[in-house]
Amino acid sequence: MSELRTPEVESLLSVFAKLNDNDTVFALLEDLFTIREIRETSQRLAVARLLSSGKPYSAIEEATGASATTIARVSKCLSYGSGGYAAALEALGDKEE
Repeated sequence: MSELRTPEVESLLSVFAKLNDNDTVFALLEDLFTIREIRETSQRLAVARLLSSGKPYSAIEEATGASATTIARVSKCLSYGSGGYAAALEALGDKEE
């Protein structure tokens, strides 16, 4: 188990895995995160979707408002990360190219 995968993190993961209602998940997100954190996190997923579909950075920046740094970070995670974005895109019905 990595340093980040504490028992508390494992409990949070279990909660997310067991919630299957969007409204309940949203309520939890509102309680756990600031509005800014929710927006930034969802923006990163939008960036991942656009990167996966082959869009150039300039088009992604225009479409999402994400900075070039954020786009590069997401791109790096898509290529070399833990596979979380790929799993999320698959869950959304998208596929990583």
